[in-house]
Amino acid sequence: MKLVIAEKPSVAQSIAAALGVTSRENGYLAGTEYLVSWCFGHLAEPAQPQEYDPKYKTWRLDDLPIIPTAFRFVVQKDTQQQFNLLRKLLNDSKIEEVINACDAGREGELIFRSVYHLAGCTKPTKRLWISSMEDSAIRDGFQHLLPGAEKDGLYQAALCRAEADWLVGINGSRFFSLLYNSKLNVGRVMSPTLALLVRREADISAFVPTPFWTVNLDLGGFTASTERFSDRAKALALADACRSPATVQAVSRKQKSEKAPALYDLTTLQRDANRALGYTAQQTLDYTQSLYEKKLCTYPRTDSRYLSDDMADSVPTVAAVSAVLLGENAVAEILAAQVCNSKKVSDHHAIIPTKNATPKAAEELPGGEREILKLLARAVLRAVSVAYRYEETEATFRCADTVFTAKGKTVTALGWRRYELPKDKEPDTEEKEADKELPAFAEGQELPVNAATVKQGKTSPPKPYTEDTLLSSMETAGAKETPDDAERKGLGTPATRAGIIEKLVACGYIDRKKAKKKTTLVPSGSGKAVITVLPEDLQSPLLTAEWEQRLKQVEQGDVDPGRFINGIVEMISEIISGYTMPPGANMLFPKPEQAIVGCCPRCRKNVIENSKGYVCEDRGCGFAMWKQSRFFSAKDKTFTPEIAKMLLENGKAKLTGCKSKTSGKTYDCWAILADDGTTTDYRIEFINKRGGRTP
Repeated sequence: MKLVIAEKPSVAQSIAAALGVTSRENGYLAGTEYLVSWCFGHLAEPAQPQEYDPKYKTWRLDDLPIIPTAFRFVVQKDTQQQFNLLRKLLNDSKIEEVINACDAGREGELIFRSVYHLAGCTKPTKRLWISSMEDSAIRDGFQHLLPGAEKDGLYQAALCRAEADWLVGINGSRFFSLLYNSKLNVGRVMSPTLALLVRREADISAFVPTPFWTVNLDLGGFTASTERFSDRAKALALADACRSPATVQAVSRKQKSEKAPALYDLTTLQRDANRALGYTAQQTLDYTQSLYEKKLCTYPRTDSRYLSDDMADSVPTVAAVSAVLLGENAVAEILAAQVCNSKKVSDHHAIIPTKNATPKAAEELPGGEREILKLLARAVLRAVSVAYRYEETEATFRCADTVFTAKGKTVTALGWRRYELPKDKEPDTEEKEADKELPAFAEGQELPVNAATVKQGKTSPPKPYTEDTLLSSMETAGAKETPDDAERKGLGTPATRAGIIEKLVACGYIDRKKAKKKTTLVPSGSGKAVITVLPEDLQSPLLTAEWEQRLKQVEQGDVDPGRFINGIVEMISEIISGYTMPPGANMLFPKPEQAIVGCCPRCRKNVIENSKGYVCEDRGCGFAMWKQSRFFSAKDKTFTPEIAKMLLENGKAKLTGCKSKTSGKTYDCWAILADDGTTTDYRIEFINKRGGRTP
């Protein structure tokens, strides 16, 4: 038999249905030829420092840098049961071949292989590599399975990414947290992304607006303007002098066209969804992933904006599906050739709706997913349409011995702009004027001046980042310095950028600020403080973009994985050995006032309350009682400071009105603190109706 391992239960069920595997067992589905089981995302994750050596549980500068001789992956407690099942299936004598059906990308490869290796399996493997969850695509994928070894390079790149992030995150966070006596989060991609935001904020703060003036002539139905004046008096004098007619000096007309934009990759979809719908990058990824699993769109985590050449015959069908989905008429002329280019397709083609994306299917979707599906359909109709064509007219006039200019536009073919997204802002006066159609003039013609006015303006500061513009900057970071033929540039990958933004928000390093229907991303005080003290290597977008390019080269077999990791190790080691604290940097991280809730049972120092729990003030001690403890949440009780005080004073605390998750009844009990000097836990003693205890 063959064992198929998918990334999620929902994907496993879709694969099983396509293969005719229907018998449900505990943790897998069984058929005559296949067993189909699943992971829950990352069942195994890189081991924490204390799992290499218990001494690392205490944070000490003398132990840094922590460089494992060989990285290990460990199974998390909440996924141990599913891993045990997979290990049993992987080593079952009935299984002759294992098929990796995790998501067809870098992380999917790592998820499968970490489980496969931890289970001690050595059986031959095949790789399912598909871009759609439609039954026909799944069955076709199983007819064309790849040898597992064909994706060895992808696995090595995934492993290098995980190890590099561990090295930078663990060592950087510990080093700077200990140095500044404050919990600081440092990340290989997170820190350079934060640096982009901090630098933009600094540019905005340092910006000094410069006033300017223009003179505008009302020439009857349109306006002609001068270049900018830096002197208001000169502008006023010119306006006063413009009493005679304006003479047409020159008129130029140019035929222009704009080719339809390409299809969506994940980043361009996230940018448009943020601009048009206000969705965060993570929301867009989640909605699109759900559509993929519901067989309504193709694989979302792609950096390609084209389809492969062999898909050209299917383009009219995709366009027809998209038109029906939007309630539009079918596109008159479908240019399949402009959306198909195999040379521009990497692991996966662009994101498009599938034939299952009917109006009825869309109606049954949650609102967010439905809107994303409509964006995908609109992108298809744009991409296969003819060019947008227009005639641009520019005319110059002379009045009071000064040149004035007017621009106009005449649309000759709307083309793909018929499906254009709504603008995120109203055009300003100059943009409206430039889009007007100018009347016909002849050189030397004189036009009466109805009015001459002076308009004041001022230069604008850089705009704060939105998720749209931050994603764009992350995607292009370092692009100018890397070779034109480099396959990947920028910070992170399309699949990871949303998570980086969310982590920065969760750490409190950036804030989302809403104003006038637009949400901007701005660095917090702590975010700016972190970038102030980090060395250039850890906040350089260029350096991190270079690492991303190296990861792609590892995948292609052009760079040795050991060489990549050695580069990360050298950088971290140099930072730790050579870092000099900037003058006054300690003042950036003032120690907040924290409430003392009791005495530490291990070292007798103060236990203080913070946002996550009740911890010993001595970081080296390690004692902590976390507010989100399952012991209390399972009883529907909030772990309050009063309970923490009782536990520290008496070793126990009375809990009243606890709720049973099974019966729904309430009861009273004692919570008993059980700390063995290394780990903190709790046990329960029930209180009977007479006030005594029951075992």
